[in-house]
Amino acid sequence: MKRLRSENGNLDETDLAILNHLIADARTSIAEIARRVGLSAPSVSERVKRLEDASVIKGYTIDIRAEAIGLPLTVWLRIRPLPGKLKQVAEIIKAHPQIVECDRITGEDCYLARAHIASVADLEILIDEFATYASTNTSIVQSSPVERRLPPITRTMN
Repeated sequence: MKRLRSENGNLDETDLAILNHLIADARTSIAEIARRVGLSAPSVSERVKRLEDASVIKGYTIDIRAEAIGLPLTVWLRIRPLPGKLKQVAEIIKAHPQIVECDRITGEDCYLARAHIASVADLEILIDEFATYASTNTSIVQSSPVERRLPPITRTMN
């Protein structure tokens, strides 16, 4: 199989166009993308497959409003493990499905986690899970002027 040039960030204009169409609507058909970029459907299909194989495209997903499924509170937890408790804290984070993303960060805290929860009482239960292993600092999200988005997919990414 032909190796994808994008392994080192060298996507051509057609690859970028395909990615932008998928970002706009991941349900766009291969035939429609082919029409928009001026290639045959098999050519676009092959390019998409190579982008997937090279992990440029990691997957396809949907985005659900958490409040629509009974989780109206979004919170950020800054978590500072106690000495020697980093591994236990990571396991607690992984075990809670309401924590939807988490990054290990630099600075005074080691982890920054985003969670969607049903109530302040549920937030208290979540925070208490960390009490033996870490200190936490929590912020409740009031609004999100910038929703989660991908970085721009342009030629300047090289």
